[in-house]
Amino acid sequence: MLVIGLMSGTSHDAVDAAAAELRLAGGTLLLKPLGMVSTPYDEELRESLATALPPAAVPLARVCLLDTRIGQAFAAAAVRADRELCGRRAELVASHGQTVYHWAERGRVYGTLQLGQPAWIAEATGLPVVADFRPRDVAAGGQGAPLVSLVDLLWLRGRPGTPVALNIGGIANLTAPDGTAFDTGPGCALMDAAAREFTGGRAAYDVDGALAARGRPDAALLEELLADPYYALSAPKTTGKELFHAGYWRAPEGLSAEDALATLTLLTARTVADAVRGVGATEVIVSGGGTRNPVLMTVLRTELPGIPVRVSDDLGLPAAAKEAYAFAVLGFLTAHGLAGTVPAATGARHPSLLGSLTPGRDGLRLPPPAAGPPTRMRIE
Repeated sequence: MLVIGLMSGTSHDAVDAAAAELRLAGGTLLLKPLGMVSTPYDEELRESLATALPPAAVPLARVCLLDTRIGQAFAAAAVRADRELCGRRAELVASHGQTVYHWAERGRVYGTLQLGQPAWIAEATGLPVVADFRPRDVAAGGQGAPLVSLVDLLWLRGRPGTPVALNIGGIANLTAPDGTAFDTGPGCALMDAAAREFTGGRAAYDVDGALAARGRPDAALLEELLADPYYALSAPKTTGKELFHAGYWRAPEGLSAEDALATLTLLTARTVADAVRGVGATEVIVSGGGTRNPVLMTVLRTELPGIPVRVSDDLGLPAAAKEAYAFAVLGFLTAHGLAGTVPAATGARHPSLLGSLTPGRDGLRLPPPAAGPPTRMRIE
């Protein structure tokens, strides 16, 4: 089955569309990556989204506008991927949507909201769409995240030692071989917010970690940030910009942009490293936008002496596209009647068949249910 996976993460800057050929061969899921295109949100939409995120209060009219505009942006990305990557007509679109709120209190998730109305995708492409992946796991008592954990477990099964899959987006999350999976804390979210603040909005992020590279971490500020109770919570746990948003911290008077970015970069690396050591990892395979920050990657390797830190490209999955490919896999599983969650990873009572289906132009024609779930995944 030829599937397009759509993803926009907590950096809310673009829609990533990855095309994959997927098929089951016995207990093995075979994934052939066909490429990725990334379509930036236009400036007006990005600004409207950024100013609507927590802790902002927004009217329902704004929510409706965002649901529509984000859906149209996802639709445009799917059309582009179908035209430029697939070689033939795709059969399914799997859309994660844009997370705007993750309702978590005292270690439990009560609800989650992703915008990006899938009807726009179905109308533009003519293809059936699987969307709204997270709510079903939440309804089953889970955290609704990290959903990529199932894909990580299938992908890394059979590697020696204790390999850990780490994704550094706006929020960082990891998956261990025993099914333990959780958000470690801020990935790039606080660094991006600080870069925008110190540059008066001229920079959306610290390009190549240049600001952090010229600064020195502020020890007192780092200690204060590391005291956040989130880090002491047991897995499974999830978080988001409801906690780690632009107003989460206040720069001490006189702190330079360079020192602020150096401190926040170390915060991300330190909290990730603590989590990695906590699951006994012998190898870390990293994906996500954070891999494009060489300073962050250098600090992370410094924080993990003796533990190899590799980028997922080395194992056949492009770091920038891994989550889009992961949701293509989850859409494929849903279409074949297979669960897309691991209870040990999300804390749910049972595995769940994920998502809601929007028919395409020719109705809803699903493949026959699979004989059984895959036990591993191989990149072709």
